[in-house]
Amino acid sequence: MKFKMILILVLFSFFSCKDSNDSGFNNNGNNPTDNEWLIPWNEVKDGGPGKDGIPSLSTPPHSNNEAMEDYMEEDDLIIGIKVGNVVRGYPHIILDWHEIINDQIGDAKFALTYCPLTGTGIAWDRILNNGEETTFGVSGLLYNTNLIPYDRKTDSNWSQMRNECVNGNLSGEDPVQYQVIETKWSTWKSMFPEAEVVGVNTGFDRNYGNYPYGTYINNNDYLIFPISPDDDRLPRKERVLGIRDNRDAKVYRFSSFSTSAIQIISDQYKGDEIIVVGNADKEFMVAFKKELSDGSVPQLIPSNSNARFVMQDSNGNKYDLFGTIVEGPNEGEYLIPEDSYMGYWLAWGSFYIDAEIYGN
Repeated sequence: MKFKMILILVLFSFFSCKDSNDSGFNNNGNNPTDNEWLIPWNEVKDGGPGKDGIPSLSTPPHSNNEAMEDYMEEDDLIIGIKVGNVVRGYPHIILDWHEIINDQIGDAKFALTYCPLTGTGIAWDRILNNGEETTFGVSGLLYNTNLIPYDRKTDSNWSQMRNECVNGNLSGEDPVQYQVIETKWSTWKSMFPEAEVVGVNTGFDRNYGNYPYGTYINNNDYLIFPISPDDDRLPRKERVLGIRDNRDAKVYRFSSFSTSAIQIISDQYKGDEIIVVGNADKEFMVAFKKELSDGSVPQLIPSNSNARFVMQDSNGNKYDLFGTIVEGPNEGEYLIPEDSYMGYWLAWGSFYIDAEIYGN
């Protein structure tokens, strides 16, 4: 795995009226043939708005927690990235309307891609494997109801959940990923009071406080587009943490964690000793290998005494949600993150056949 530390209601009405059994594409500039795609092209759906019909953001406005209070509810979700000492949040209320935010922290250039239909947020390097810089846009296409971004340098199409270019000049290449965490707004504010947040002054006229897909998020029976397979072991819209390993995955549920205190689950996956840190009430789960970046293996326990910390070790080090030691003798070292992110079960179950479910 390559890894770095560091629309509207009108559209919803269109989607609702679209026949979810239609396959292939409408005439929006995408006319594939079966030998051009690494995924079954007849299962790639035209989402409706067309290429760039949902506008991605570049050089987004950066605000702070206080400035976003008028727009965010306490339970609203936010995705975070940390590069060096800079922490930046990407609220779902912005991502629901734009799906891709091309951004930069220091020398780190990345795209935060988010799919509202699968609830998955992933950050990719915008430096392609050939060394060229690009930005990503919304292709208007979906596979297994999941976002297909395209890069503007080569016009290649990328599957978000597969983490792979599936069509075009870069077909078969994997983007370099950045660690992301997801939690609710109230938890974010208490853990990262000094963080930057992408704000609402995007230059687009959008109702950022209004979810654009109606009852979709709360209705497990409702799909706008089909998925295959449709794994019924968990409710379709249940948010889970998934760990990827090539074409395999293992998922963790909030029901495995306490609502009152932070817990650490010790587990094994694909030969790795891992930990998953979580709390159901604070709405976060995040996965790491058990070792630090310097190769040492700390003895970790949960930390519930200070909102900024989620763990501490026997050497007096305290860890934030990104697994970074932010206070103590080894300040600056960090736990090696697993390739993991939050998403609806419908996405993990359809992209990763027979995915393991912790505790089942």
